[in-house]
Amino acid sequence: MPGNRTRGQRAGLTRQSVLEAALALADREGLKALSMRRLGAELGVEAMTLYHHVASKDALLDGLVEQVFAEVAPPRFQAASWRADLRDYADALLTALLAHPHVVPLVVSRPATTPRNLQAMENALASLRTAGFPLDRALDVLYAISGFVVGHVAAEADPARRDDRRTATDHLHPLLDLDPDEFPLLTAAARTERPRSGADSRFDFALEAMLAGFDAARRTES
Repeated sequence: MPGNRTRGQRAGLTRQSVLEAALALADREGLKALSMRRLGAELGVEAMTLYHHVASKDALLDGLVEQVFAEVAPPRFQAASWRADLRDYADALLTALLAHPHVVPLVVSRPATTPRNLQAMENALASLRTAGFPLDRALDVLYAISGFVVGHVAAEADPARRDDRRTATDHLHPLLDLDPDEFPLLTAAARTERPRSGADSRFDFALEAMLAGFDAARRTES
């Protein structure tokens, strides 16, 4: 009955709307600006009202990680196209993380173990097993790809830059300033980068190497 609704429900809030507002605030002003009081003010309610939807500040932070991963389509890997499917998943996760650079430290430090994320992992494991991976290796593949993408973004992403992909040679600038007499190989490598270079190139190279390794392991263990 209407009279039994909580204050948060009367305010038109849901857990999802709270998390969306929290993510928008973190994107705009960084994690230091995110408090229950500030978030409540953003939503036009008292801070205590938020606890009807998120049990604690930790639960709110876990929800932010969930929100970022939720932007990636739930991974479904088909037997005939699992390599392309994994590549698409890695690219989608990369894009989602780069869209929310202030939240990347949370993704690095907090396991994505909300029920929503766990169900996505469960579904991904099922489809990887269908693609021919033993169950334990399927989990290894999922962790390896996710960990690789998160680690790459943590090393490369700059919260001050909002574009989806990095400028090709940004990461090489320190190498270009080195003394070529002291570091001949580093400076030569930096100066002979191919047109599509830098962080994008390294990401794609490493991802393709990982996929080739997964395929070799799958063939050996199947």
